[in-house]
Amino acid sequence: MTGKSYQALRYAGLFLLIFLLLAAPAQANEPVFSDETDTVDLRGRVISVEDLEPDGEASQFVELEQLVTIEITSDPFKGQQHTILNELMGHPLFDIYVEEGRQVILWGEVDPDDGTLLQIYLQDYVRDTYLYYVLGLFVLVLVLAGGKKGLLTLVTLTVTIALVARVLLPLLLQGYPPIPTTLVVAVLITLVTLLGIGGLQRKTLAAVIGTAGGVVVAGTLALLVGNLANLTGFSSEEAQMLMYMEGTIDVRGLLFAGIIVGALGAVMDVAMSIASASHEVYCANPAICVRDQFRAAMNVGRDVMGTMANTLILAYLGTSMSLLLLFMGYEVSYSSMINMDLVATEVIRALSGSIGLVTAVPLTALFAGLLTVRTTKPAENSVNK
Repeated sequence: MTGKSYQALRYAGLFLLIFLLLAAPAQANEPVFSDETDTVDLRGRVISVEDLEPDGEASQFVELEQLVTIEITSDPFKGQQHTILNELMGHPLFDIYVEEGRQVILWGEVDPDDGTLLQIYLQDYVRDTYLYYVLGLFVLVLVLAGGKKGLLTLVTLTVTIALVARVLLPLLLQGYPPIPTTLVVAVLITLVTLLGIGGLQRKTLAAVIGTAGGVVVAGTLALLVGNLANLTGFSSEEAQMLMYMEGTIDVRGLLFAGIIVGALGAVMDVAMSIASASHEVYCANPAICVRDQFRAAMNVGRDVMGTMANTLILAYLGTSMSLLLLFMGYEVSYSSMINMDLVATEVIRALSGSIGLVTAVPLTALFAGLLTVRTTKPAENSVNK
């Protein structure tokens, strides 16, 4: 098989996988009116706004009232106009201050008998439009900078998102054990991503082995230390809300599954970087021996692991800035802070991911050297020479 034929087959296989994942049955967005469904999500555009001063007892709690006329812009009630009273209480999280022309998300009450829209309520601002702009910019930059590799990266990224959305999350909702399920999906993501980008080569196999080893180490370490530290998995509001969903979800196992997924991207990045560097060293000096090729890859790996470990730690710190400011502002003691379930969870998440990342470096470097097919006799200490 020629190189072009193999590349075309690789693209076709990835697109076929995307089609199969995205073609899975999904719940329709159009509402089905029945005795059980009396609400519907809608979109609208603000036609007019009139600011009012609250009077009476409402003035003690409401800072501003808005008389808002909204035109619905989504089916099945597109074109209808409704006027509602929007009360603002001075809380930036819950207040929805609207202006004329603003796009908003609504939810409406529907008569279950005849399907007519009875009333609408403000739910949130429309934000996805701007997210799509940023997504389009990301695609443009990736394709311009990466060319065919950039396009292939987009394909593998789509497969990754589809595997999480169409395979991992539905299985977790059905009650499958989070840790083994996540490990299987993580292996699939690793194979699709690395084989899609690097092709069926020995350096890709070395990167797969290194990624698998790093992720297993991160997940195992998080599980062991989490059990010893008695982490509950209920440190976030979202996890606590899972208790009230129908079905049985192992929230504690979900915590460790999240650690695996969180570490996967960084570990894959490091493993592929080390495998590619090792391969380039061999191409530059085919007479190099396994030991010297391993040392060369480790020299690259030490530089990479330093920056990538910082990346993981800073990523977790960035999501916890508000919490850290609360601790500092209220002068919470170190002993109280470090023993909180929420803080201990984030520390274990960051450190186990970093340890898995570091573990992937020597594993990848070793197998990249062992899997190299040498066409010439290795020379001793060739790198030093």
